Amino acid sequence: MSIGEVTGEPSGGRWVIPLCWAAVLLDGFDLVVLGTVLPVLLQLEVWDLDPDGAAMLSTVGLIGMAIGAMTIGTVTDVIGRRKALLLAVLEFSLFTLLCAFAPSAFVFGLFRFLAGLGLGGCLPTAIALVTEHARAGKRGSATTTIMTGYHVGAVLTALLGIVVIRPLGWRAMFVIGAAPALVVIPLMLRYLPESGSFLEVARPRRSLRHVLGPVASLFRPGLMRPTLAFWVTSFMGLLLIYGLNTWLPAMMRQAGYELGAALSMLLTLNVGAVIGLVLAGHVADWLGVRPSVIGWFSAAAVFLALLSVRLPGAGVYGAVLLAGCFVFSAQALVYAYVGRVYLDGSRATGLGWTAGVGRLGAICGPIVGGTLLDAGVAYPWGFYAFAIVGALAAIAAAAVGRASPRREPTGASLPAPTKC
Repeated sequence: MSIGEVTGEPSGGRWVIPLCWAAVLLDGFDLVVLGTVLPVLLQLEVWDLDPDGAAMLSTVGLIGMAIGAMTIGTVTDVIGRRKALLLAVLEFSLFTLLCAFAPSAFVFGLFRFLAGLGLGGCLPTAIALVTEHARAGKRGSATTTIMTGYHVGAVLTALLGIVVIRPLGWRAMFVIGAAPALVVIPLMLRYLPESGSFLEVARPRRSLRHVLGPVASLFRPGLMRPTLAFWVTSFMGLLLIYGLNTWLPAMMRQAGYELGAALSMLLTLNVGAVIGLVLAGHVADWLGVRPSVIGWFSAAAVFLALLSVRLPGAGVYGAVLLAGCFVFSAQALVYAYVGRVYLDGSRATGLGWTAGVGRLGAICGPIVGGTLLDAGVAYPWGFYAFAIVGALAAIAAAAVGRASPRREPTGASLPAPTKC
C-alpha cells in the first residue's frame, strides 16, 4: 500500500505513515531484545541474575509500558499527537541507551521501567495520528500498515542478536536500540505534522480538570460499555500474543515435536502475523471494522484449538501460520476499532487506555503458559486455554456495539457517538 493511498495530505501528511511506522517498530524491538540478552545474562551470571530475577526484569518493563500507554495516551489529547510522540520516542531511546551502562540488576530494571513509559505511549499516539490523517474508508488499512512495523522490529532485533551479541556483547543491543532516535527525532521535528482533527478541537487546557477530561470522556453516556469491552478485548488479545510468542516452542516440544521444528513454528507464527496484518486492513475497509474484529478473533480461536491436534507434515505449519495470521492482526483491528468509536478529542486517550489495559494481558500471557507448562498439561490444554481466550475476545468485541464518530464541537460538552 502506498502512503498516498492512506493519507489525506499531499505534503506533510506523506510523512505520517513512515514516521509512525518507525515509532511502532521500536515496540517490536522491545518485544524481542530482552529475550535475546537474558540467556547471556543468565549464562554469565551477570549481577548474579537467576531465572526469577530475569522474570522480574521482563515484568517491570511491561508494567512501565502499561502505565505509559495510559498516561501518555491521555496527555496526547491535551498537548497534541506530534509533541507526545516526540517525547515518547525521546524518553524510550534515552533510557534504552542507559540500559547499556546499568551497573546492577536493580538499575537495569529501573531503566527498563522508565523506557517502558515512553515506549507504551508510542503505539496509541502513532495510531491516533495515523487514523486522523487517513482518508475516509482507509483507516483500517492505515492502522494495520503501521502495525507491520511491530513485527518487522521483532524480526530485525532477533537477527541483530545473532550477529551482534557474540562479537560486541549484550550491552551493544541497547546502544543499537537507541540509535534510531538520532535519525527519527530530527525527521519528526522537521516533517511530522500535527493532526488537523486535534487542532480543530484544541483549546486551552491548563488545569488538572482539563488533563483528566479526556479520561472522563471515555465513560460518558453511550461510551461506558464500549470502553470496558475494548479493555477486555485488548487484555485477551495481548495475552494471546505474548503467551504464544513466549511459550509456543516449549508447548510444541511438549507435544513431541523436535526442537528445530518447534522454533521454526515460532517463525511461522510471526510470518503469519505479517500476512494477517496486510489482509486484515483491506478486509476491515471493505467489510467494516466491527465484523472484522469479531471474525478475526473467532478464527483465531478455531485455529488455536486445532493446534491441540497433532497434525501430520505440513499441516501443523499451515495451522500455525493461520493462527498467527488471525491472532496478531486481530489486536491491530482492535486499535482500528477504537479509532472509529471515540471522538477526536478523546481518541488517543481511548487508544492509550485500551493499549495500557492490554499490557496487563501481556504480563498474564507468559504466566498462563508457564503455569500450564510447569503442570505438564500445556499440550493440549494450553491450546484449549488460548482458544477460549480468543473466543472471549470475540464476545467482548461484539459487546462494543455499533458506533460512528463525530467531530468534537468546540466547547466543554462532548456528545456520545451516534448509533448506526
